[in-house]
Amino acid sequence: MAKVISILTTMAFLVFGGGSQLFGQAYPDRAINLVIPLPVGEGGDVAGRLLADGLAKVLKVPVVVLNKPGGAVFGAQATDMVVKSKKDGYTIILANASSIIYTKVLQPDTVPYDSFKDLTPLGLTTMMPMIVTIRSDAPYKDFKEVMGYAKRNPEKVRFATPGVGSLGDFDVQIIKALTGTDVASVPFDGASPGLTALLGGQVEGALSTTGSADSHLRSGKIRGILISSTFSEFPDVLTLKQLGYQQDLLGMWLAFYGPAGLPAQIQETLSSAIEKVVKDPSLSSKLAPMGMTQEFEPPEKLLMRMQEEYKTAVEIAKRRGMVK
Repeated sequence: MAKVISILTTMAFLVFGGGSQLFGQAYPDRAINLVIPLPVGEGGDVAGRLLADGLAKVLKVPVVVLNKPGGAVFGAQATDMVVKSKKDGYTIILANASSIIYTKVLQPDTVPYDSFKDLTPLGLTTMMPMIVTIRSDAPYKDFKEVMGYAKRNPEKVRFATPGVGSLGDFDVQIIKALTGTDVASVPFDGASPGLTALLGGQVEGALSTTGSADSHLRSGKIRGILISSTFSEFPDVLTLKQLGYQQDLLGMWLAFYGPAGLPAQIQETLSSAIEKVVKDPSLSSKLAPMGMTQEFEPPEKLLMRMQEEYKTAVEIAKRRGMVK
């Protein structure tokens, strides 16, 4: 009888107490897939891999990076993959402002998801400036000279961007509207191919984050002529407002999302882990020299940012004639 009671007691413990993990109650209990909608080696990918390493340590499970660049519209294919994934917290994305805001503004009919309805915000992690670069041996030396050349040579100045509907694409449209020049936005499959095209002379300029352009800038092969916000590493690169224009370029941010409908406990677990990783000083020290500022925003503040930025982007796009 004593043996039977012992067995029953153990079973009760397993069902109602410490054995919950055996019944799949604990999260996470296996590897998490982190989708990054960028090619390997770009600024956002570098940040994402460091964040993934940090999350793996906090959550005590592997965090596997899946690079998913490409698609007709920048970031949309990768984001849609996460939107359609299981609502179990094992597939999340480190998305950027392009795939969350700007693709929908510039390409509303081709983006298959609604960022506000189909995703669960988990926390913003990273801020970084956008920078316009040219080759160091170009015949023009600064932004004013490039725009002067563009006015004298319509359709001859081409700016590489990370893709259709990307923030780089949006910023090119801002440049066109503010300067009255007929510069062209040439989409590539990510920032790195665009920078390669710039180095190869296939385009006259490129828009990317400072993180993606960092190694080329430091090598002296390219130089910055315009930036979305001042950056101490490149103090001579000015913003549009510093050059006398009414509006600056828009900068980039990175944030974690899961599919809509994630259970509250999973949301809380992921958001708490993300916050711990972002606030680790060792992460900031690695990314700060590339212009990437680690700045955690909880889900509710991230949602507010999304709403405000989307509204601003629509207003800019309509006012500048970027959309009908």
